[in-house]
Amino acid sequence: GRSIEERPKEIEQRSEFGHWECDLVLGHKTKDDQVLLTLSERMSREFLIIRIPDKTSASVMQAFQMLQKQYSEHWNDIFKTIATDNGSEFANLANLEQVSKTLIYYAHPYTSCDKGTVERHNGLIRRFIPKGDCINNYSLQQIIDIETWCNS
Repeated sequence: GRSIEERPKEIEQRSEFGHWECDLVLGHKTKDDQVLLTLSERMSREFLIIRIPDKTSASVMQAFQMLQKQYSEHWNDIFKTIATDNGSEFANLANLEQVSKTLIYYAHPYTSCDKGTVERHNGLIRRFIPKGDCINNYSLQQIIDIETWCNS
């Protein structure tokens, strides 16, 4: 994929809406536990949490396809770029470039500061869902409440 080094420097200034960072929050780290796909917009710090069944690339892509349907004709204005890590769960994310104008950038390995906005928000989630807790134990309403709290 495209290295984060290729991302335009203007994005660092946080002066334009539409540049996102993406990550996963794992719970119990078992195959039967759900995970949280997290997205944070760099300028506004708008934060999205999407519960997905597992940490496979298929589940991640299905969540993004759902977002594309939700935002339909506004997708290209809302999601201009997405920066994520090199995990296998994000391997197919570059396919978004074939069906939209969204550009995908991959962070340096083991460099969480490349996408510090979403990492900070993931830390806020941990106030409510400690590491090791099963995501399955939290209702959809509890996840929505956490997202609302993060955005407030």
